[in-house]
Amino acid sequence: MDLQLAGKVVLVTGASGGIGRALAEAFAAEGAKLALTGHGQFAELEAWVARAHPSDAIALRADTTDPASIDAAFDAARARFGRVDVAIANAGRWTPEFALLHQASVERIRDNLSTNLLGTIWTARAFFRTLAATGPRGDGHGASLAMIGSTAGRFGEKGHAEYAAGKAGMYGLLRSLKNEIVELDPFARVNLIEPGWTVTHMARPALQQPGVIERVVKTMPLRQLGRAQDVARAALFLASPAMSRHVSGETVTVAGGMEGRTLWDAPQIDEDAIRRRTLDP
Repeated sequence: MDLQLAGKVVLVTGASGGIGRALAEAFAAEGAKLALTGHGQFAELEAWVARAHPSDAIALRADTTDPASIDAAFDAARARFGRVDVAIANAGRWTPEFALLHQASVERIRDNLSTNLLGTIWTARAFFRTLAATGPRGDGHGASLAMIGSTAGRFGEKGHAEYAAGKAGMYGLLRSLKNEIVELDPFARVNLIEPGWTVTHMARPALQQPGVIERVVKTMPLRQLGRAQDVARAALFLASPAMSRHVSGETVTVAGGMEGRTLWDAPQIDEDAIRRRTLDP
């Protein structure tokens, strides 16, 4: 099916690796034009763009915690492509070290909230600012904003309260922005994607620890881990005017049916088999 994404301009934050790179590859496969932001791993992103998509993508250095920086990225995308049709607020931060709230440093808490919540706010703000300047598309294909949240925002995550709080804040954004964006484009939509444990460079060290996979998959009926491509395909669905023209204000959870409780128990599971299915290339 034609997702009607060919020629659309898609800006993805945090496109340097993991879910961000999967998002870039998925939209590129649909013929979209890409504006990809990176920060910590920008050189890798720039090399990937130059190698794989020299004419229909740009790599933009941007720090989503800095409003001026993300504004400049959207300005650069508009200067190159004329507009931005889809924004994916993907840039995020998760501190791997376990720390109860009273043990977490002020810097850790602030950095997580600045990236996960304020970074999403600044991205949405810059997208709305750009949409206000360009106006809606003439073909009625409404603009789309998708935010990448986490199941931690719904169920919480002990030892990572600041991360869970930042992701939970996206619920308030979702319910507000879906009503604001139509002031700029009557067919525009805002949605939230809520991944569970997903195999990325950020999560891989934790998932390699003995017992972690068993603990994770016991909360879901699908006894496997998510891949970055699973999240990217959900983003394609929500961005597509053909598939989701009447979908706004919704949360799509990509977590194998996860619930905030243990769904099954067994004396032992084959962690190595699950690891081979999802962690190994």
